[in-house]
Amino acid sequence: MATTTTRVLAVTIGSAAVAALGALMAQDADRVLAKGLTSVPGIKVGHHTLTERPTGCTVVLTEAGATASTDVRGPAPGTIQTDLLEPGTLVEQVHAIVLSGGSAFGLDTASGVRRFLEERGIGFPTSVAKVPIVPGAIIFDLPVIGKPQIRPGADCGYRAAQAATSGPVQEGSVGAGTGATVGKITGYDRAMKGGIGTVALRTQDGTIVAALVVVNAVGSIVDPRDGRVVAGTRTPDGKGLADPRDLTRQATPFKANPLENTTLGVVATDAALSKAQARLMAQSAHDGIARAIYPAHTMGDGDTIFALATASRSGEVNLNALNAIIALAAEATAQAIVRAVRAATGVPGYPAVRDLEGRGAEQQRLPRPALQPRSGA
Repeated sequence: MATTTTRVLAVTIGSAAVAALGALMAQDADRVLAKGLTSVPGIKVGHHTLTERPTGCTVVLTEAGATASTDVRGPAPGTIQTDLLEPGTLVEQVHAIVLSGGSAFGLDTASGVRRFLEERGIGFPTSVAKVPIVPGAIIFDLPVIGKPQIRPGADCGYRAAQAATSGPVQEGSVGAGTGATVGKITGYDRAMKGGIGTVALRTQDGTIVAALVVVNAVGSIVDPRDGRVVAGTRTPDGKGLADPRDLTRQATPFKANPLENTTLGVVATDAALSKAQARLMAQSAHDGIARAIYPAHTMGDGDTIFALATASRSGEVNLNALNAIIALAAEATAQAIVRAVRAATGVPGYPAVRDLEGRGAEQQRLPRPALQPRSGA
């Protein structure tokens, strides 16, 4: 539940603030920065993908520390160290976020990331040692090809941290998105490949807001710009895309197993935010999930968003600037979700968007409010 502070920040928006928000976003917010999440100074991203089965992990490094918070909206989460990200708790900053396949077994990846950071003297100072703060979350990808006993562990986390760079982030079927699938309302037999996607946007005053999302949802993926279903539950013949609204209206619509789906995200900004303000950014990112996934936040989803503020951009964040950051967190998340499935590579039994588009699959259009078209999505 949001704190009193976050409620006040969320609702105290007068007409002047709204006008200022529009001015901040008007010119440069449609510029998609090429590197994705690593466009935010102070952030590195690394993937490690297992070769024995489609799975892996992704590490977001903030070696200099970043103010962090989270919002766990899905009823079926698999997380580690999220309680310390609540506003009011002692630790203000984290040194990495780890996202992994492998269900709860994949939480072991955080141990490898902590070892990597400890070797470099990075962590929260205590009287005897520096303790790296590494929250994380997992997706359920165990049914996707091969033996479910093959899953990411501590070595995977360590290698992903080793591979982390500030360069452009690879998208699609890589790292934590390798075994991701979407469109499981009717079960796995008509599902498609999910993946990992990232987008970075910039406000007119130069503030960067970025998102990286691992898409492993029960629902279908909808492009919020035009309401078209991009990926998700296929038609019974496997050649087209079913309308998720029709599926959810059926008498017994959901065959997806509980605890077996999740969309994970990291949203970040170069602004200096408090934990309470970072929490607002994480909450807003869930709006992006709701725009781009239909249905979202079901009992079978463990949707979790982490928010990072590196404070590499100096200056106080006033209410108008915070509103712009919050708004762009949702938009970047929605765009990253669409990019994730478009960049994915199909595997046997789980075709990707590019596979169905090659067959001329029809895309259903959902009558949902569309965002203004922006380049680069």
